[in-house]
This record gives sequence, structure tokens and C-alpha cells, in this order.
Amino acid sequence: MRRLCCWGGIEMQTPYAVSFRNGQSLAVGEIPVIPIERFRDSVIAAVGGGGRIASFFAVPADGAGVRLYAVLADDGQGTLSVLSCDVQDRYPSLTPDCPQAHLFEREIAEQWGVVPEGHPWLKPVRFHAPFDGRRDVWGRTREQILPSVMKYFQVEGHEVHEVAVGPVHAGIIEPGHFRFQCHGEIVLHLEISLGYQHRGIEEAILRGPEKRLLPFMQTVAGDTSIGHTTAYCQLRESLAGGCVPPKAQAIRGIALELERLANHTGDLGALAGDIGYLPTSSFCGRIRGDFLNMSALLCGNRFGRGLAVPGGVCFDLTPKTAETLAERLTAAKKDVSTAVNLLWNTPSVLARFEDTGVVQSSICRELGMVGVPARACGIAMDCRADFPTGIYQTSPIAVSVWEKGDVFGRAYVRWLEIQKSIDFILGLLASFPEGPIRTEMKPPAPNLFCVSLVEGWRGEICHAAITAADGSFRRYKIVDPSFHNWMGLAMALREQQISDFPLCNKSFNLSYCGHDL
Repeated sequence: MRRLCCWGGIEMQTPYAVSFRNGQSLAVGEIPVIPIERFRDSVIAAVGGGGRIASFFAVPADGAGVRLYAVLADDGQGTLSVLSCDVQDRYPSLTPDCPQAHLFEREIAEQWGVVPEGHPWLKPVRFHAPFDGRRDVWGRTREQILPSVMKYFQVEGHEVHEVAVGPVHAGIIEPGHFRFQCHGEIVLHLEISLGYQHRGIEEAILRGPEKRLLPFMQTVAGDTSIGHTTAYCQLRESLAGGCVPPKAQAIRGIALELERLANHTGDLGALAGDIGYLPTSSFCGRIRGDFLNMSALLCGNRFGRGLAVPGGVCFDLTPKTAETLAERLTAAKKDVSTAVNLLWNTPSVLARFEDTGVVQSSICRELGMVGVPARACGIAMDCRADFPTGIYQTSPIAVSVWEKGDVFGRAYVRWLEIQKSIDFILGLLASFPEGPIRTEMKPPAPNLFCVSLVEGWRGEICHAAITAADGSFRRYKIVDPSFHNWMGLAMALREQQISDFPLCNKSFNLSYCGHDL
């Protein structure tokens, strides 16, 4: 079945893609399998027309080689599209004409040993052996693969020097290697190399669905437990043809916004700390804990683990708990407003935030950035508004944007979202639905394809799954928002002083483990 697709609000006939909604399941046989040339042209045309790549991955083909799947998002129309093609050991790279594909193609090359010919920057992503155990595209066996062992980009010239940072850092943070090419104090190029904590989550999921998948989802990125678990639950519910009670949807929405509140508040405090502004840094550190404790009030866990399950939630929200939550949230709103507004009223803070780490909106779109960094570039994209599911279908949240794409913009968008998330939760608590909190879920149906998008606090979370003939997961692909945005951080450092790196890095606050999987 082939449907009309629409990109950027301009209808165009795309006979090679099938269109569907967020959380809607399709029969795998309904997805067109087209020649690689048409596949490549279709993806490039869709992105050029205002669409973007939400996910791009490979699955073993029935014969030799692999089948490529591209999931394309049209934010303006709120629709997704998918198309596929079969390739053998190599295919013409999309990246030269569609930079959004660059990291996806590197990942496919690493996982399946398939070479995207003409890729300008073909390097490992997570430094692991291909899924089938063969040598990788660089000719290495599993034993020869070591994190970050590769050739790096180098700039040569008078007074050009190189600064290497990490993977071991001076704080209790995750491992990542940053290599700066500098002329004096000015950064000419930053190369970011991750993959130090590859955990093999996508491979482990292929044995599911089973009970232990929920702990996997809760720790894809530990600070985004609710976001990733919600994406997984939505996908499972669609594959099983089940529905979730309204009360459970409302509780999930509250938990997701509390997760956003805790992390945005912590980030604003950390940004203040990076420039030595201690009042906001100290206050926000404590207030972040208040929001985390509100999550614990819901389910007994400060990170929301154990709350969301396929079919609903495990913990009810009683009237007494709702009253306590509203009281705590109202008090926290006053505290966070006082702490954060100190930033905007302090000239020395604004001098460090404004015009630092600028990412142009054109670069943002070209790279397919998502979440806070994209909205700070003036791009009004938010799954809660563009691809609403659950409680957001009846209680939408307006998208918060800024125009300049600098550290100030990334900080201020967080502040705007904090205010809207608090109002959203208080509004839900004032008219909370009644009824059950969970329905039983059947096993996933066979031979289905589904994509689940959730707006986590960092940005768009994308889970895609294909079920086999017995209903098990033949392929499960996770795209954390950090996967889209690490290259954006590298671009933010262009022509910046190297001393601005901590501030720029924190203004993105990307996940290492969410990228490494």
C-alpha cells in the first residue's frame, strides 16, 4: 500500500514511502522495498523538502546483505514515513547530499559491515564488533577493537596545536574523548569520540519482549528513565493492539514532566556553576532534589523507575498524594523562579551566556538536531505538540523557542519549559481523571513495524521495532536525542575560545550512555 506523503507542508507524490502516525503499527509487508537509487533519492528529497531522519537502521535481509529502513518525520504535518531497500556489502552513501545521515551510516557500517561508499567521515561510532561476529569494515576482529583507537582529524599550520581531553575527566561523569584543533585559544575543530561504555542493549533486546527489558529501558540513559520507558511502553501497546486507561496516561505525563523539571533545573544550576555564579548554582542543586523527590512520591523512586509498564502504570495517584504533589510543586515553582531569575538579571552572567557557542539554524536543520538545542535555534519542534500521544493529545503544551542558538538560548528555553511543565502538572492535578491505571497486554503480534516518539527532556526519543513471525523482536532500534546532537556541540565550538567548552558542553548536556547503548 502506498500513500501520499507531505514534507514541509507542501504535498508531493512519494510513491516509495508509506505514511503513518506516531505509535501506529504497520504490517512489515506494507513497507515498500525499492532499489537503493530510488531509496537514496527519496530520502534526500524528503529531507530537502523539510522532513528529517528520525531513525535509519539495518536488518538482516532474507538472503544475503541487509535491508535498510529510513524513518522520516514531518513535524509540520505530524506524520512519519518509512521506506526500505536491500543492499549487499556496499551502497552509495547518502551523507554527501544529506548530512543528517552521517552518524546513522557510520553506525550501520559498524553494526553490519556494510560500506556506505563516498561517506566523507567513515569512522566507528561505538567501537564494537558487527552483530554477526564478522570482521568490521575496517578489517578488525572483535579482539582488535578498542575504544577510540582510530585516526583523528588534524589541522596543520603555524601555531596550530592539539588538545586532548578525556575519556577520564576531573569529575564523576561519564567517559568521552574530546580532541580540539586550536590556533592559540581559538578552536578550529572539535572531534568527539564516544563508545567507551557500549553495553549491547540493542542486541540483548532481540531476545524479547520479556520482563527484563523494562530494566534495560529504564537505564538506556539513566537520567531519562521515564522518557525511554514510556517510548518502549507505547510501542509494546501498539504492537499488542492494546489501549491505556486515561488515568495511567495522565500519571505518565506527570512523571515525564517531573523528569524534565528535575533535569532542566539541574542544568541551569550547572550552567551557573560553570561561570562561578554560586547563588543559582546552589539553589538549583537543592531544587532539583525537590523535583526528584516528587517523582519518588509517585512511585518510590527518584528517577521514576518501576512506574510505567506496558498497559499503564504500577502506582496509583490517590487524592491525598495529588494534594501533596500540588503543594510541593507550588512551593518549588516559587523557589525555582527566584533562583533562575537571578541569572537573567545579572549582567556578568549574560555577558558569558550571550553570543557564546552559537549554532546557526541552517546548520541545526542540516544536522537534524532535536530538542532544546534545536528550539534554541528558533526551530519549533516538540513531539508533545507535533506527534502527540497519551495525555498530550488532550492537554497539549505550547512549544518554547528562542532565536539565536547560543548558550543563553539553550538556557532560556529550559526556563520557559520549566514554567510550562509546572503549569501543565498543576492543571492535570486540578482535573484528574478517574478509573483503572493498567490493562493487561497481549504479546506483540507477528510481522509488524512500529515507531514510538516521546519528547524526553533532552529532545526526541525514537524507538522502532520489527517483530518476527513468532512476535519476538527481530530488530529494536533506539535513537536517543543525544545521537542527533553531538555534532551540534562540535559546531558550537567552531571559532570559540577553548575555555568556553565546559559552558557549551553543559548547555547541550548530552548523554554518553544514551549514545553508546
